Amino acid sequence: MGISIKRISEQDVDTIAFLFDEYRQFYKQPTDISAAASFLKERLSRNESVVFIADADELPVGFMQLYPIFSSVGLKRAWLLNDLYVAANTRKHGVGKLLLEAAKQFGKETGSRWLLLQTGADNTTAQSVYERNGWVRETDFFYRMDL
Repeated sequence: MGISIKRISEQDVDTIAFLFDEYRQFYKQPTDISAAASFLKERLSRNESVVFIADADELPVGFMQLYPIFSSVGLKRAWLLNDLYVAANTRKHGVGKLLLEAAKQFGKETGSRWLLLQTGADNTTAQSVYERNGWVRETDFFYRMDL
């Protein structure tokens, strides 16, 4: 399986909206491909995120979305890898690894200080993928307030 990674624009969103919808369903959200596409298009048109897709034989099999954040102390940009998804039928073929490598390269190209991601405490499969690819578990405390 030949896998290629490329950054997409808002014009390409319709080709991966179904994957973004599957990703949301993984997190117990109802299916809504139209809303998924609209959300991605809005993020990209406003330059609020960047999206990379993984293609296998020109068919989308995975994606990741990064959001810009900034380090006031370090005076640099950083990226939050907020979304990473690989279609169930192509897992364990290195797609996630290639997407993570693309995130690292993109971070370096944009002069970023670091990359950050968050995953569920019970998502041990994803955690092992991240750790195998050089990500280090943080021990800081994170807080959240629902609005």
